Amino acid sequence: MIMFTSHQDVSSSNDKASLETTFHSWKARYGELAAALIGGGLTAIGWLLEQRLYSVAVSFFILSYAVGGYAKAKEGLNTLVHERDLDVNLLMFAAAIGAAAIGYWTEGAILIFIFSLSGALETLTIERSSRDISALMDMKPEKAIRCLEGAQETVPIQELRIDDIIIIKNGERIPADGIVMEGTSSVNQASITGESIPVDKAAGDPVFAGTLNGEGALYVKVTASSESTLFAKIIRLVQDAQSEMPKAERFMQRFERIYARAVIGITSSLIVLPPWLLGWSWTDALYKAMVFLVVASPCALVASIMPVMLSAISNGARKGLLFKGGAHLESISSVKAIALDKTGTLTIGKPAVTDIIAFAPLNKDELLKIAASIETMSTHPLARAIVDEAESKGIRLERCLDFQAMTGRGVQGNVLEQTWTIGKPSLFEKEARQQGIFEEIEKLQQGNTVVVIGQAGTVIGAIALQDRIRPEAAPMVEKLKTLGVSVVMLTGDQKLTADLIASQAGIGRIYAELLPEEKLRIVKQLKNDYGSVAMIGDGVNDAPALATATVGIAMGGAGSDAALETADLVLMNDDLLKISFAIELGRRMKKVIKQNIIFAAVVILFLIASNFISGIPLPLGVLGHEGSTILVILNGLRLLR
Repeated sequence: MIMFTSHQDVSSSNDKASLETTFHSWKARYGELAAALIGGGLTAIGWLLEQRLYSVAVSFFILSYAVGGYAKAKEGLNTLVHERDLDVNLLMFAAAIGAAAIGYWTEGAILIFIFSLSGALETLTIERSSRDISALMDMKPEKAIRCLEGAQETVPIQELRIDDIIIIKNGERIPADGIVMEGTSSVNQASITGESIPVDKAAGDPVFAGTLNGEGALYVKVTASSESTLFAKIIRLVQDAQSEMPKAERFMQRFERIYARAVIGITSSLIVLPPWLLGWSWTDALYKAMVFLVVASPCALVASIMPVMLSAISNGARKGLLFKGGAHLESISSVKAIALDKTGTLTIGKPAVTDIIAFAPLNKDELLKIAASIETMSTHPLARAIVDEAESKGIRLERCLDFQAMTGRGVQGNVLEQTWTIGKPSLFEKEARQQGIFEEIEKLQQGNTVVVIGQAGTVIGAIALQDRIRPEAAPMVEKLKTLGVSVVMLTGDQKLTADLIASQAGIGRIYAELLPEEKLRIVKQLKNDYGSVAMIGDGVNDAPALATATVGIAMGGAGSDAALETADLVLMNDDLLKISFAIELGRRMKKVIKQNIIFAAVVILFLIASNFISGIPLPLGVLGHEGSTILVILNGLRLLR
């Protein structure tokens, strides 16, 4: 028998699945808080009924224990069963059960309510700080439209291959890293670089997976597989951000287990010894022991670190700073010196024309026109820079014929029915000396790369090019100096060029003409001199130094795979000014952690002393201890701003 499913049944099934997904999502985010609040409501009802209907009130208290305390009791029992150890969750539940055992149901229920509420707030803090991961995952495209032999087909992004042509329609997320082949549009790159303003894209411009296309349609050639896109790397980096805890958190975890055993031991002694030695009643001894168990538990101490660290990591991620763990955020706060690579880090990494000298019969624009017309046939970075300079000036280029590349020397081509040669100054040294212009060209070479243009054995002119310094480099160096951080430049480039860039950035200590192993040696020496050193780089040759530094920092946009994998911190929008923010964020994190630990310790010691000297009611002990826990969590949340 053939069965038919109606459209209404399918729709109903989809709606049910959607509701279930929504419920599970809500439960994961707010379930613990809802349970705590419901437990608090049941406690309030029990308190109101306690004087008139005691047995009914006890039923409400039992329900409040079950609802409000279930999550934390389960955590504590798991630790006890699987790790054979004690933690703060089990201490609190034991204190609540002890209070109930001697008839203090209200106090025990209040303890469960406040403890579960502080735990729910901590969970919300963790969820809030990791929401960036969920947001990133939601932005990850699943399918792409691939153009194949004139036809369009929708395929999973895993099936995309390098050099495939895909089309991105208006309003769609870009499914893969690539280069625009056709079309113009504006792309919102906030998910990758943190830029709030959409960036205009046209043929030749790079685009990144996960970014949002604007109004125009783009034809894009894929340049990376789905696993190798910058977007995929960001997701992996953010997911790994909680894997390495700061030293303070590791210490606190060890301390919590030892401290919990000590508290249990002292509590047991307070129950057994005072009735024998001091003549207390068993009820009084048990009551004081339960108060001690509550006020001495390290809830606030345990909550002093993790919410702060996660809030700081989340704050950094929103500003394009991806830390691979809280330990690195802690480490960067103590950095005393920063070593910077030059090319691609202090500089943009792309040469630009800085000066043009022309000799008769051509003027500067005519010389640039000839040079750019020939260089359109070359793929060399210097050629691209010369063509870009001509295009920026609106110069119309001529057709180049008989183009010829002279490996290691230069290029040659026919423009306007004349043959021109472009090459290194050494190629024209004889002619330049004969014309008396050799010194002028030699002077132009100071801090620049120079190409010379010649025609029929005569030097016609020269073009100077230089890698441009990033506009934020000098303000970054100045800001680091105000923070008490020394700045050093490391580069494999020639000393003359290094000195020029360093002077523009305001860096006084320079190491030039370095091989990768020499960079590594200098970073080790800096660690000996300063103790804690950060290294910033973008290339494969920087990876050893990045790994050796106390904190390795990679340029996210310009950085190589090796640099991104090795670094402890990634600057997603290549904004060097964010380095000083990272240091300040790390210092703020350590300051808030110190505030929390001191405050929590003082409250615990005060409550313990009060319990032994004058005795304090259990509700007051609960309020003081759990109130301090909530306060340190809220203090940690300040770093989200």
